[in-house]
Amino acid sequence: KAEQLFSIGSFHVTNGLFLTLIVSLILITFSYVLRSKIKMIPGKVQSAVEMGVEGLLGLMSSTLGSMAAAEKYFPLVATIFIFILFSNLLGIFPGVGSLTYNNSGGVPSGSVPLFRSPAADLNFTLAFAIISVIVTNIIGMASVGVFKHLGKFFNFNGPIEFFIGILELISEIAKTISLSFRLFGNVFAGEVLLTIISFLVPYFIPLPFLFLEIFVGLIQSFIFAMITLVSISLHTASHEENH
Repeated sequence: KAEQLFSIGSFHVTNGLFLTLIVSLILITFSYVLRSKIKMIPGKVQSAVEMGVEGLLGLMSSTLGSMAAAEKYFPLVATIFIFILFSNLLGIFPGVGSLTYNNSGGVPSGSVPLFRSPAADLNFTLAFAIISVIVTNIIGMASVGVFKHLGKFFNFNGPIEFFIGILELISEIAKTISLSFRLFGNVFAGEVLLTIISFLVPYFIPLPFLFLEIFVGLIQSFIFAMITLVSISLHTASHEENH
């Protein structure tokens, strides 16, 4: 589990949560700076951001069926993708894991890593999975109606329909588990791999594994965002369209 750095009253701040706050501050600061420097003739940074936005909007519109729906749900999907991506990338940044914090009351050794990759803490991935599942179901209720949406899970038209509804409900619960453990397992295993390789054969040998972890971090954040997008597409479609 993530190590405790300090406490604010009864609230414990761990090294994973501490790096999560840093990622939030970096993204918020970058967003405000970029917004204040938006120009009609974009520079390199603005052009790169616009290309990313247009690419993600195009992907979302092809999945949701319209650009209006893509623009409507873009903030949720883009936030999940960008936040998890930067958390994964910053988690393998030089200094993360090697800088320590003296906390005599936290662990017997009195020293814990100051930073830890947020996705290597199951609390982080589970929180994102719960947010994804709950918000997509709320979007479904707002789109097709509360009773019509809940009818997918609680269908009393017949024994077969009732059984299928229960399976749908179990799949939503299982989605929370699969989303959280997939992201956590890949990032945590990558950290362990880099640590072992760096200890056994330091210097240049770990570099290929480092690039592999960058690729894994990108893919996992993309998968998480795409599963959220597909869930929105399924929940906002009517039962007839789903059938």
